[in-house]
Amino acid sequence: MNRGELIRPIEQHDNKELAELIRIIFREFKIDKPGTVYTDPTTYHLYELFQEKSSAYFVAEENGTLLGGCGVYPTKGLPEGCAELVKFYLTAEARGKGLGSLLMQKSFEKAKELGYTRLYLESFPELSKAVSMYKREGFTSLDHALGNTGHYACTIWMIKTL
Repeated sequence: MNRGELIRPIEQHDNKELAELIRIIFREFKIDKPGTVYTDPTTYHLYELFQEKSSAYFVAEENGTLLGGCGVYPTKGLPEGCAELVKFYLTAEARGKGLGSLLMQKSFEKAKELGYTRLYLESFPELSKAVSMYKREGFTSLDHALGNTGHYACTIWMIKTL
């Protein structure tokens, strides 16, 4: 099985495993605090969240085990033509193997297909390897948050033109 076959749209049965994966990663990096996805009630209902028009979420799976995910979402308050790159996480075992780039590329392609011209994201200094990957993928830093994400604890804001 090649890497491309590992990536698929989120399904309802992914909700619990994906939420637990996200919570484990937040504890791993010690960012399990209020104002983040860690305490966001939608984290346990991602399939339902991504039924929103003009959104998409993809998971990476191998032998029935979720390795991570990434998506695009029309966060309220973002500028016209801009969506948010959201909930991009990989298990420790899946990192450093190119899977993150594949997930992001799939999200970029879908964002363009949905008519977006820019993607915004929020992150933390503790996720420095991810931030480095965002920079390699063409994201540039902003000095303030955009939109109404509700994730007030994030301190890194970036944007990319598609």
